[in-house]
Amino acid sequence: SMDGTDPSQLFDDTSAAPGVQPTGFQGQGVGTMGHPGRTLLSDPMSNLAMAYGSSLASQGKDLVDKNLDRFLPISKLKYYFAVDTVYVGKKLGLLVFPYMHQNWEVSYQQDTPVAPRFDINAPDLYIPAMGFITYILVAGLALGTQNRFTPEILGMQASSALVWLIMEVLVVLLSLYLVTVNTDLTTIDLVAFSGYKYVGMIVGVVAGLLFGRTGYYLTLLWCCISIFVFMIRTLRLKLLSEAAAQGVLVHGARNQLRMYLTMSIAAAQPIFMYWLTYHLVR
Repeated sequence: SMDGTDPSQLFDDTSAAPGVQPTGFQGQGVGTMGHPGRTLLSDPMSNLAMAYGSSLASQGKDLVDKNLDRFLPISKLKYYFAVDTVYVGKKLGLLVFPYMHQNWEVSYQQDTPVAPRFDINAPDLYIPAMGFITYILVAGLALGTQNRFTPEILGMQASSALVWLIMEVLVVLLSLYLVTVNTDLTTIDLVAFSGYKYVGMIVGVVAGLLFGRTGYYLTLLWCCISIFVFMIRTLRLKLLSEAAAQGVLVHGARNQLRMYLTMSIAAAQPIFMYWLTYHLVR
């Protein structure tokens, strides 16, 4: 260019004093002082400090992951969310129409249950989680159509449903401990099975919005019977795995307690379904 500047430079260098031509990258006068970052990186002590800091960060991450996995098994949660569209559609149909389903046993591969997307009988957390969220949204819609919607009521609805779910799981865990049932049911499995009732609750409330209280009661009654049958046939293999899998009649006081526990868990689902939805339909 005519003024001696670089034509590829987008902005003028104004760091120099007025009247002084910048010579930052044109001569040999700029040494290591012009690049303090290079001096820092070339310092062995700085490199050692950076390596030590990276090692501490890595150890801290491993420690956090180990302690977090102890209380909240993240690695196991991935299994319960390994679903696809086909599985979700079939599982929703099974929850509403469980009467024609024959094989209720969970499939295993090398002593490990297969992912839910490969086995419709495997428990998952995707449907309970999405069902809980959808239930809150449908509850807000139902309250809005009745001019009763407020953010506070919706928050109370969500917190109430969550508290009842937690209490239900805790009571079942305590019952299993008192009855001394040897089962492969985990806490996450119980959360999954307890969360399946939200599907019937959503169907009942939507039917109530479309067809009134008569539609709500008829639809909810069907969904209550369906979830009762689903829970009986599913938990029967979990709590009475040996006798139920072999088709042997259950005898003995302990086995009768297991049967009563299975019936109680299944019978509690319709009660919660009605308790959490009856006030949403008028």
